Amino acid sequence: MRSLVTVAGLLVVLAVCAHAAKPCEELKDEIAKKMDASGVKSYSLDIVPTEKVKDGEGKVVGSCDGGTKKIVYTKTTTSSAKQEAAASASAEPKKP
Repeated sequence: MRSLVTVAGLLVVLAVCAHAAKPCEELKDEIAKKMDASGVKSYSLDIVPTEKVKDGEGKVVGSCDGGTKKIVYTKTTTSSAKQEAAASASAEPKKP
């Protein structure tokens, strides 16, 4: 009886661990939606194998595929972001 309870407990733990191993694209989409909702602009999210993640090359914001890959946030400064900033600045009426 005791071994049956132990086996059942182990199965529950394994089920929880298997559920926690989220697919990378799904997690990346969830993170992107949260960042967009917070008003974050000009960024990239990259899926990188855990062993390839380097210090100083972005911030790890998630782990997926059972910890074998990381999602790395990097702030970008693209020409389109610069154009958006210039457009919003020129849209403001100038005071005489």
